[in-house]
Amino acid sequence: MHRKNLKEKLERYRPDDEREISDKARMLSFLNSYENCFDRSLSIGHFTGSCWLENHDGTKFLLTLHKKVKQWLQLGGHADGDSSLCRVSLKEAREESGLKNIELLSSEIFDIGVHLIQEYNGIPAHYHYDVRFWLKTTDKNEEIQMSDESIDLRWFAEAPEDNYDLNRMFKKWKNARRGNHRPHILNLNSSANEKTMDDVLVQTLGKAKLCGKTS
Repeated sequence: MHRKNLKEKLERYRPDDEREISDKARMLSFLNSYENCFDRSLSIGHFTGSCWLENHDGTKFLLTLHKKVKQWLQLGGHADGDSSLCRVSLKEAREESGLKNIELLSSEIFDIGVHLIQEYNGIPAHYHYDVRFWLKTTDKNEEIQMSDESIDLRWFAEAPEDNYDLNRMFKKWKNARRGNHRPHILNLNSSANEKTMDDVLVQTLGKAKLCGKTS
């Protein structure tokens, strides 16, 4: 039952390119095959939650220079058993940025990616099935604070050229900001009967509270 929400979101999600088409199929297969797919104890791989985090006026986005992989990446991390990956993405965004005033712009999936994580400190190589959500800061005066997982933390106006996924997310973001909204991101085509439990919670509890609960 705890996998149903993510399955429905993935089934609704419309991939942007051939890589996402393949990753979506792999994610659905993995989700259906392993009940403990949200736990990092599943050594072959697990779902993770990350985010595209924009600043208060939608002109820049936040990336971390990750200490382990030595690359600029979107903020995110392990689900550790939490099947609400939008909640995971918000939790990780707050922890890795030091920002408290962050809201979820949509409970629908923004982007996806499946990546091989190389062996590190005795942890065998495994896959991350990463599901990404669109977040926004709401306080222009709040300053970012680097966590111990980062070498650097910085606002960008353009995506680093050497990261395929970041460039795809950047193009989606720019298109959305120009008004070329994608229905699977902003729920523009959702009927009352198609609303998910997360959508209902967004309306009743508020965007920021939806994924902020830790219970």
